[in-house]
Amino acid sequence: MHVGLYFGSFNPIHLGHLQLAEYLTNNALVDEVWLIVSPCNPLKNQTELLDEHIRLQMVELSIAHNPRLKVSDVEFNLPVPSYTIDTLRFFFSNYSQHSFSLLIGSDNALLFDHWRDYRAILTNCPVFVYPRRGYDFNSVATIYPQMQLLSTPYYDISSSEIRADIAQKKDVSQWLHSDVLKFIEEKELYF
Repeated sequence: MHVGLYFGSFNPIHLGHLQLAEYLTNNALVDEVWLIVSPCNPLKNQTELLDEHIRLQMVELSIAHNPRLKVSDVEFNLPVPSYTIDTLRFFFSNYSQHSFSLLIGSDNALLFDHWRDYRAILTNCPVFVYPRRGYDFNSVATIYPQMQLLSTPYYDISSSEIRADIAQKKDVSQWLHSDVLKFIEEKELYF
């Protein structure tokens, strides 16, 4: 089975995340997408990050309807901070029956040389890149011709914008799975 690995804080997971994962499976680029909830991204500010188990619950709620999307807490048991190469090595050795591809945004692709052992990632794992406005993939393609740009729509929302909107009591229902929104409201998250 070919698995797409989609790492993220998912703080919170939103419909853009889900539509992107479904794009990969619906277009037969992968058989399944595993959403890897990262407890600690070494390249991100951690001050607004909810507990990883809460974020995991939100991902579980949002993908319950789609059997080709799975959630993984594998990084909860790996050393912190979470480095993609370490998680990939875990998957390569524990799921050798599968092949894997990595999914990243063009914003992350521009910083790819800051990733730990990024050359080893490129050597061992195909990388799909989804477009993000304001981040030119052409410059990435020049540096990393082995990365494949996806022809996905732009998903013009971010988790940080959603958190800010929730804090200001704005309607975010168009961006969140209804079960995730209900969970956030019941737990009074991001207020």
